[in-house]
Amino acid sequence: MKLFKLMKTFRNDEDGAVTVDWVVLTAAIVGLGIAILTTVQTGTQTLADNISSELADITVSNGQ
Repeated sequence: MKLFKLMKTFRNDEDGAVTVDWVVLTAAIVGLGIAILTTVQTGTQTLADNISSELADITVSNGQ
């Protein structure tokens, strides 16, 4: 009988459930962030290279 009471108490205990939920949600958010960064990285690098080459082509006169 004591074993059944122990098993029932263990089954109804939910102390760690919230922690597990937060860990899973945090891992999902981090995973999505990494996926977005890798997707956007190529376009951002191309844009930065284009801006750099445009700025390098500009000639500045000193007004004389």
